[in-house]
Amino acid sequence: MDLVVKQFGELSVEELYEILQVRVAVFVVEQKCAYQEIDNKDRNSFHVFLKDGTGIKAYLRVVDKGVSFEEVSIGRVLTLKRECGLGDKILLAGIKVAKERMNADRIKIEAQSYAKGFYAKAGFKQVSEEFLEDGIPHIQMVLE
Repeated sequence: MDLVVKQFGELSVEELYEILQVRVAVFVVEQKCAYQEIDNKDRNSFHVFLKDGTGIKAYLRVVDKGVSFEEVSIGRVLTLKRECGLGDKILLAGIKVAKERMNADRIKIEAQSYAKGFYAKAGFKQVSEEFLEDGIPHIQMVLE
């Protein structure tokens, strides 16, 4: 499995198409959540994905400071194959990108509440009460 890290302008048309395709498949279709998936934050992000010969298996984006939050943030975290460790691998890769390429000393996320334990394993701490985002319970979490 190959790890790919690219800024928006470095993505090929094929890579961008596949990224958008897997994000819509998970966040819009699978989770039955109609929302504006393409939100202009992609231009200010590193796109981090694991792929094999058949395509992307896990993905996230690391968003620059001042775009979503004052801090660097991580979002759109997904895996197409679950319960096999890809989520941990992609999250750790995203944290590394945030720290090494964006000089992040603090990373903020809005996590779906059910995934709190997943992010807590990587060191994120809950910093907000639960709230609804597009009809799905979320919490804000921070990694110092």
